[in-house]
Amino acid sequence: MPKVTEQYREAKRDQITEAALRCFATKGFGASMADIIAESGLSAGAIYGHFASKAEVMHAVAVKVMGTRIEDMQSLRSRERIPSPGEVLTRILTGLSDDVADTGLLLQVWGESVTDPGIREVVDVVFGELKASYVQLFSDWARAERGLGEDEALEWATRLTAVALGLGQGYIAQSALFREFDGPAYLAMARELLPR
Repeated sequence: MPKVTEQYREAKRDQITEAALRCFATKGFGASMADIIAESGLSAGAIYGHFASKAEVMHAVAVKVMGTRIEDMQSLRSRERIPSPGEVLTRILTGLSDDVADTGLLLQVWGESVTDPGIREVVDVVFGELKASYVQLFSDWARAERGLGEDEALEWATRLTAVALGLGQGYIAQSALFREFDGPAYLAMARELLPR
């Protein structure tokens, strides 16, 4: 029997994760493993060969969605000019909206994390990475654009990150809850409010 390559395994995991993301977007977290199996077009054995539970699938979905945004933030560090905090926030939220067609899914994750320790752990890990990326970018920007020393820049960036996360959560919540929400106007005002 031929060996399964790591590349093949990753492709199957991605196929399952994409199917789960579509299911969660349409059915919320009430989507069952049977729904994910049907959406993926794979057998139950194939799914359970990669994920032991729905919680593991949810973790993979969260890591995929936020991992793309974190990679995007890391790529911003390699530019000649570090983007301003407002530019960073706009890029992250625009990309997140593109990745997750329905931001209500993110609200569901937050809601579930209040009572489900497994989901809470996923949220803690993913937001921990997101916060670290914001702090890193904002600190780099503060040193380059404001001439702050390393310690001072880090302290400033840490405080600003809490505000940027709040603005991001506000964008996600309002875009999910309010039909009249004007995303571009919100982001334009966020850019005005954040240092530039």
